[in-house]
Amino acid sequence: MKAIDTALICSGSPGFLRSLGSAMAGQCRLMECYSLTEAGPLIQMHRPDHVILDLRSANPQQMAKALATVSSTLSGQLTLVVLKGQMTESNIPKELQSRLRLFSLPSNELNHEELATFVLTPSNGRSPLQSSDTLVTAMPSSEIVVDKPAVASGERATGVASTGVASTGANRPAAAAAADPSLMADRFRTRTPELRTMLKRLEVAARHNVTMLLIGETGSGKTHLASLIHDISPRANEPFLHVACGALPGELIESELFGHVKGAFTSAHADKDGKFLVAGNGTILLDEIDVLTPDQQVKLLRVIEKGEFEPVGSNRTLHVKARIIAASNLQLQPLVEQGRFRPDLYYRLNTLSFNIPPLRKRLPDIEPLARYFVHHHAAQLGIEVRAIADEFLESLMQYPWPGNVREMENAIRSAVIYSHDGNLTAECLPMHIVEGAAGPANDPSVQAFFAGRKGESLENRIEFTEKDIIEQALLTNNFSRTNTARHLGISRVTLYNKMRKYGILPGR
Repeated sequence: MKAIDTALICSGSPGFLRSLGSAMAGQCRLMECYSLTEAGPLIQMHRPDHVILDLRSANPQQMAKALATVSSTLSGQLTLVVLKGQMTESNIPKELQSRLRLFSLPSNELNHEELATFVLTPSNGRSPLQSSDTLVTAMPSSEIVVDKPAVASGERATGVASTGVASTGANRPAAAAAADPSLMADRFRTRTPELRTMLKRLEVAARHNVTMLLIGETGSGKTHLASLIHDISPRANEPFLHVACGALPGELIESELFGHVKGAFTSAHADKDGKFLVAGNGTILLDEIDVLTPDQQVKLLRVIEKGEFEPVGSNRTLHVKARIIAASNLQLQPLVEQGRFRPDLYYRLNTLSFNIPPLRKRLPDIEPLARYFVHHHAAQLGIEVRAIADEFLESLMQYPWPGNVREMENAIRSAVIYSHDGNLTAECLPMHIVEGAAGPANDPSVQAFFAGRKGESLENRIEFTEKDIIEQALLTNNFSRTNTARHLGISRVTLYNKMRKYGILPGR
């Protein structure tokens, strides 16, 4: 094998990714993802030498669709290895059957070292074996499909590729997006159940011409989510404009949004089209709408309700064709109560309002996001990263990220720069993250995060809301109610009753 060989591992199981990645570390450059949604674009963009897809929980129909989808991206001498439970030769897609040959793996109990050796060994050196419960299907050249019915020994089943992380961001046609029920959650790279449920609702709204409101802390992903809404909507081929209202001087916001005519004010030397007009039939994101003055809020409400506005200094009424997405890093209801935000605009926006939780309340997302950012920035910077140490990921999990996803991405970019010999260790991270010295934050849950990770009892942390503490403990304990109850010093019955009280029982 060439030293520059690249391998892509796709699995919905972080444990499988970590174990197989460790077995292959140092022998090739590794890329990792959690879903076929991401695997396809990665294969097309990077043309890896080896691809391993873990689809063991998929049914035969899903398996057939996956094989057909991924096979369309294959070329050259790429090695494709698919772990799957219920596949037989009879339910392989007909268009692929003529391209396949059957083999067996070296042992009945698949382990990660054997699989790594199997993948990285040239195909002409393989010999069929007699394992009765393992099926290996090989395509021409060195393209391989592996069928394994049981979960690998010692591995915790945590989901399948269809519930994994996000796409790399390549635009997809709206029709394809509509056919994929998990597209929004996948492309947002979330494995947090509550957020995935919210994104499924948002995805339905995204395909209709309605105004939406996104609420979330700075850096939590509002702009990225707005872009995803645009990508899966019928407006995907039209412009997407981001207007950061908070970055504009108050007196220029109206001119920026609505445009102006020559002579409307001192510096108006020529007519100018506003963002609502420039957006055409596309999407316009109005970020930090909480900074708008009451007069500006009235004009925005008219745009949302009637699709009409006048440029500054003009009596000519123009019509808005763009879809509007509003965003704020502040909850708007307290601003209404303080008289800083108009109730009529609030109630108009609040009917389709979606809250993005901060990263410290999305612990299941940290590892997949971290692996994505490592791969992304290593490729951008031309730095080879072959292995990610467990203590590197653990340091990320132990930090509350007051700056959310944006802060974590910046920290990982820095870590990639300081990586040693292709290895990412905790010492590559900024010192304040390793030491847990979080920066300034207005939300008390930042400090509650540290208390939760230290395992203090529930009764000793009355300064934080009970709901926040329980949610954090659930995340810390991978949603195990037994371990969470023990962590909080309460019974499982009490925990269940409180989860039901606060509406945080998982959906059925």
